Amino acid sequence: MSLLNDAACVESSEVLSRFRNDVYACLKVRADALFELADALLCEPGPVRSPVDLTLTPEYRRGHGALYSGLNHGRIDGEGLRQVLAGLPLPRWPDGRIVLAVDVSPWLRSDAPCSAERLFCHVYGRAKSASQFIPGWPYSFVAALEMGRTSWTAPLDVVRLGPADDATAVTAAQLRGVIERLIAAGQWCSGDPDVLIVADAGYDITRLAYVLRDLPVELLGRIRSDRVLRLPPPPRRYDPKGGRPPKHGGEFALADPATWPEPAVTTATDTTHYGKAETRAWDRLHPRLTHRAAWLDHDGELPLIEGTLIRLKVEHLPGDRDAPPVWLWSSKTGATSADVDRCWQAFLRRFDLEHTYRFWKQTLGWTRPKLRAAQAADRWTWLLIIVHTQLRLARRLTEDLRHPWEKAAAWGQLTPARVRRGFRNLRPALAQPAGAPKPRCRLRPATPSAAGAPVKGPAPRGLRTAPGRNRWPEWRYWRCWTKRWRSVQSCGCGPNTGSAIPVTDPNTGPRACVRTGRQAKVRQGPLCRAVHHRVWMISACSSLHARPRAQAGSVSGEAPGL
Repeated sequence: MSLLNDAACVESSEVLSRFRNDVYACLKVRADALFELADALLCEPGPVRSPVDLTLTPEYRRGHGALYSGLNHGRIDGEGLRQVLAGLPLPRWPDGRIVLAVDVSPWLRSDAPCSAERLFCHVYGRAKSASQFIPGWPYSFVAALEMGRTSWTAPLDVVRLGPADDATAVTAAQLRGVIERLIAAGQWCSGDPDVLIVADAGYDITRLAYVLRDLPVELLGRIRSDRVLRLPPPPRRYDPKGGRPPKHGGEFALADPATWPEPAVTTATDTTHYGKAETRAWDRLHPRLTHRAAWLDHDGELPLIEGTLIRLKVEHLPGDRDAPPVWLWSSKTGATSADVDRCWQAFLRRFDLEHTYRFWKQTLGWTRPKLRAAQAADRWTWLLIIVHTQLRLARRLTEDLRHPWEKAAAWGQLTPARVRRGFRNLRPALAQPAGAPKPRCRLRPATPSAAGAPVKGPAPRGLRTAPGRNRWPEWRYWRCWTKRWRSVQSCGCGPNTGSAIPVTDPNTGPRACVRTGRQAKVRQGPLCRAVHHRVWMISACSSLHARPRAQAGSVSGEAPGL
């Protein structure tokens, strides 16, 4: 339990840079805005209070409008991103086994009555029996667990549960997809130990074991302490009266020790936080299924799903609290003492997901955005998985920028929050696939031509339409006004040498310059800049002298504010 998993620590920045390029390829729409939003999440020095605050970081070179446009209208290739995550180095246990955990965490949206696809999420209260149901979006996560004194996890997939979804069916399909991608990526080969999947109470673990029976997996889950299982049937004996042999054995009531036979395996282990941990295991226990609930539409005879029942009892919980016994059910039969110890140790590692959820919600601000559409929430959730994966890959590449009151951590054992502090210094050495933002659209300067001749050539890309009734492109108005106004008024006192300073009003005619008192002269020639049809040419030279120097360029023909 104290071993540090070196397989999950990547020391080369090439793996991290390759992952960033692969992630950028999975961003199909609003790719630059979404990618820079992930970088802003990585480099933000403190907790994220609001997504719009991320636009103030130097890593996000766009405005706040691009942020919300990316979340609301962007598109992420979820299947491609899942394949990229499955191909990364994953943590393994000492026997080379991959241990996965599946759990659901809600994004509560009780204050969003107009948001679609919400359903009631079960939330535990602080007091005993204080659970409640609050509307929100529940998300099912699958992550790889590490062994040792660490809270790191490797998220591999996320699926949002809808109002009409069967949680067990969706989880089974999600786990099947993760296992198939791991096999396709070469993470599991024939002859390797089966992948161990750990789940907490709330999952129909026996049904999951039956649905995934054709995959190289072993299911482990916690069951209620008031359930009643069945022992294996006794050996068949000849009965002269005939009749069908029994299918089930005697009852095994978890709350009644009188129904417990002698355990097949018994182990005892000394732990640091829980004292002495004692386990007892019984082989080939199964539930008695009926044609109800999930098995209502099952064709044929109901299956017999056997496994190993494990009872875990520790001396105390952290803080000298009383520890009730925990009942676990594993889909593996004929378990040895080593298998039993691995099962309860893997179940304790499942709580690392709770640390991941807390880091996402309190530091990365997972549930902070007030998004109306569930699809926008899905994109934000995928961005957090991308951010967390980059932090995991950079855990041995960043320096420990600890606070004066924090203890120094060993190399490679930094927490996600402390790795995030030093990611800004590491980012310049990584791949930067996102392109620079395009400058604000301005009108194209006219090319020298003969007096009165229209400017030829296509309109420049990115020209916005004029705020008029017809919404015509600006270059059409530009050509029209070039033909109409063939003279440029100038008084000769402009800030730039040789620039044409318009000092006339189309309705009142020429005016005198308030600075020099000279009358504006008229010279023939086309307009030097395109002028919007709703913006007048400067009526007097006094307007130029009264404006700051930063706006002088707009006087010579650029339409301000366009």
